[in-house]
Amino acid sequence: MNLISRYVFRETFGAWLVVTLVLFVILMTNQLAEILDDAAADLLPKDAVFAILGLTSMSFVTVLTPIGLFLGIMLALARLNRDSEMAALAACGVGPLRLLGPIAVLTTLLAIGISYLALVRSPDAARQIESIQAQAQEELELGILEAGKFTTPDSGDTVIYAREVVGTEIRDVFVEHEEQDQLVVILAERGRRVQDPVDGALSFVFFNGRRYEGNPGDRAFRLVEFGEHGIPVDRDDEEEAEIPVELKTSAELLGSNDPLDRAELQARISAPVSMFALMLLAVPLSRSRPREGRYGRLGVGMLIYITYANTLAIARVWVEREQVPAWLGLWWVHAVLAAIGLFLVGREAGVFVRARPLENAA
Repeated sequence: MNLISRYVFRETFGAWLVVTLVLFVILMTNQLAEILDDAAADLLPKDAVFAILGLTSMSFVTVLTPIGLFLGIMLALARLNRDSEMAALAACGVGPLRLLGPIAVLTTLLAIGISYLALVRSPDAARQIESIQAQAQEELELGILEAGKFTTPDSGDTVIYAREVVGTEIRDVFVEHEEQDQLVVILAERGRRVQDPVDGALSFVFFNGRRYEGNPGDRAFRLVEFGEHGIPVDRDDEEEAEIPVELKTSAELLGSNDPLDRAELQARISAPVSMFALMLLAVPLSRSRPREGRYGRLGVGMLIYITYANTLAIARVWVEREQVPAWLGLWWVHAVLAAIGLFLVGREAGVFVRARPLENAA
């Protein structure tokens, strides 16, 4: 790049960085408050607060980079226009098309990084956050036993009552458990919770008690006295639950014919694609009239971006409901914005102005 291109590149990069950092700090501050609130309510482990905050930041960077680039280009070129540097560049033959060169280089570099975040790192981070939250929920379920209260640690097949709870040990225990179409009642002096470190399976081990087996109304009950006895606790089968599309890898989405998966994949690809469409629109929008303020068109740009983002959301719903073909998907929204940007750039560069023939002097 020549001197002018490096100068435009540096100015645009600096403006993008400032805008993105400001928006990032605002969002992360709000997110930190929500995470701390969940940690205070024991919905999340306290030692995982900053881990979740770091994982969440990846999705925020993916969302904020396109709008940060759009506003950064407008602010950087608006400053050049206010300081009459754009007029000087135009006098040197540097028009809107020449300005697109260094800006396109910056956009390409950012798009490569955002593509990696949107397609690889953000879904992986979402899965890690889900795993941390699931583990926290399991630990919460392990700690719900309270003295003097009936507790159900599973889907309802087991009911436990303990007169006293000390750490993981329960004393003077009553247990009602359904097992193979029979009702099992256990009375024990004490017991404790045990969780398998490999698969996370939960079970209870009871000491010095009696086990009654049978069906209500039937005299054929079986009585067993034991010194140590364990029963497993059947947890809800989470493997059968459908995996949210946000947690699926991009490779899984690519090989799926489900409309929800297609919409999610196109939404992930839209993050880097939108940067090029916004770049084409930001260059002509940044040029202000002589008496117009520096931020005169910033409000117009924000209005256009909000309309663009909402239209993408509507197009995604259409893809999920199969109201538009999958090949059309979200791409028509990007194409319309890019076409508008190209038209405005061409108009600023004088592409659509016809050269008038010189009239012979009288």
